[in-house]
Amino acid sequence: MNDSKLTRKIHMDCPICGKTHEVEERSRMTAIAVKDDEVFYEETYYYCSNAKKNENEFASGSMTDSNLLRARNAYRIKHGLLTSDEIVGIREDYDLSQVDLARLMGWGEATISRYESKAIQDEAYDKMLRLIRDNPMQALGFLRSNKDSFSDKKCRDISEKMIGKLEMYGKEYLSRQTLESEYVCFDKPSDSNGFTMLNIDKTEAAISYIAERVDDLYKVRLMKMLWYADALSFKNTGKAMTGLVYRHNEMGALPVGHRYLMNLSRVNVVEEFSGSYDTKLHILPEKNMDYRKLSSEDRKVLDKVIVKFKSFNTKEIVEYMHKETAYKKTKQGEIIPFALAAEIRAW
Repeated sequence: MNDSKLTRKIHMDCPICGKTHEVEERSRMTAIAVKDDEVFYEETYYYCSNAKKNENEFASGSMTDSNLLRARNAYRIKHGLLTSDEIVGIREDYDLSQVDLARLMGWGEATISRYESKAIQDEAYDKMLRLIRDNPMQALGFLRSNKDSFSDKKCRDISEKMIGKLEMYGKEYLSRQTLESEYVCFDKPSDSNGFTMLNIDKTEAAISYIAERVDDLYKVRLMKMLWYADALSFKNTGKAMTGLVYRHNEMGALPVGHRYLMNLSRVNVVEEFSGSYDTKLHILPEKNMDYRKLSSEDRKVLDKVIVKFKSFNTKEIVEYMHKETAYKKTKQGEIIPFALAAEIRAW
């Protein structure tokens, strides 16, 4: 039970000792080989205190399925593939069933069902799914190509849903293109981006997640909290969370393209005017944000950062960061390497 965490206790018929008693449900980080590649994932299991040592753990069928799905998603994340939850999100965005989405893509009807539960998609299929997720025009193109797979009414319904997303997509696409243009020099995993390519979806979700839990969140404090989230993620896993690259700034770490980051349509920013006619950017939660883009580990990291800095004002968090080794060992305008995140101060 080393490094395991108690989730809850359940009164049940225990298959280990054959008695009805209170059994612990526990979780722990576990390594497993998926496609000959070792990944780490959160495993859940039951623990019987009545049984002999090394014979006191068991899992139900549904628990085993969930564990395997988390392991496969850990592999997907490691290799830059859409997770099963993200594939579900694509379907739900367009109000499609598993069979509908498979037909839309011109695939076998069971393909999406397998990707959401058991199989891991290859890179080619992943790219096709990303196309329709990121661009409703591409989705409409697939619908036109495979319209014979749907009834006329179903085809109209799907088409209307896609067209309804186009206006929002246009604004989001332009803001994303501008931000991505700032990252053309960081087009490979490196120490500058924490060995994580820029993930705008996850960045938007992380910002809204923080804004939901921190009152009076303004830009400077948000920028520092994002750096701490990425630094802590890197320290824990060897990879940053968002793929943002940070420069040494007088006010602390500041992401490359921070101005364009604030212009993303899914980042809810309100300009507020102070008595001196200066503007302050107040960040609020984004309505209907899809937080499935954040893994359970991402949320744990964000929660730690939020607990640490929730009560800090702007001046306090800036002064706190100025004492970090990552800040003291870099100069104005320099990229802050994630290798220095290993020296982040204790929480």
